[in-house]
Amino acid sequence: MILDVVHPLLLGMSWMDPEWWLNQFGSAFFWISLVIVFVECGLFFPFLPGDTLLFAMGLFIAGDKIDVVPGPQILDLLVALGLFVVAGIAGNIAGYEIGRAIGTPLYDRDGRVLKKKYFDQTSEFFDKHGNKALVIGRFVPFVRTYITVVAGVSKMERHRFITWSLVGAIGWVLSITLLGYFLGGVFPGLGQNIDKAIIVILAFSVIPVAFEWWKHRRTNRAKV
Repeated sequence: MILDVVHPLLLGMSWMDPEWWLNQFGSAFFWISLVIVFVECGLFFPFLPGDTLLFAMGLFIAGDKIDVVPGPQILDLLVALGLFVVAGIAGNIAGYEIGRAIGTPLYDRDGRVLKKKYFDQTSEFFDKHGNKALVIGRFVPFVRTYITVVAGVSKMERHRFITWSLVGAIGWVLSITLLGYFLGGVFPGLGQNIDKAIIVILAFSVIPVAFEWWKHRRTNRAKV
């Protein structure tokens, strides 16, 4: 089965598996996940599973595996949504300010993690979509991390950056976390098969990239 091959590749490392984090840290995993979302959204480390964390957290809250604050489950959900939005926008602002302060030297760097091709691809994405890039980019792996730096290097107006980043953070957090929460409520057993659910989310995250590639290829063919 394809799943039997893909699952070890994606979740073979313990730190990529939300269930591992939950088993190790219990409800404290929620607070760790806030740090991970912050890092992925602005500190140039795009390999942390932000999408899968949000989805898994929705599942865990629905299954009463995570207690964020004392009180009813709905309060856990509302607090989690609010704090994830804060973590996401805070990460964006950090990445923006670093890009704005360091500028071109950071953009031109071509290291093992900060690869120039990622900056170039993100810059092209940003130029093409403008303000919308800060919203659409939230749902695209790698772009989500580097778009904030590109905005900072290009000296995008702070007010405009923060406004559109907030819109993107709210849309990203609510859509994916609530998807996990409601699916967890409708299908209680989904939490026991989170590996399969995460693969679906990862596949969903690739859709925007595939769509952009298809549009780019079609445009190039039209020019020939």
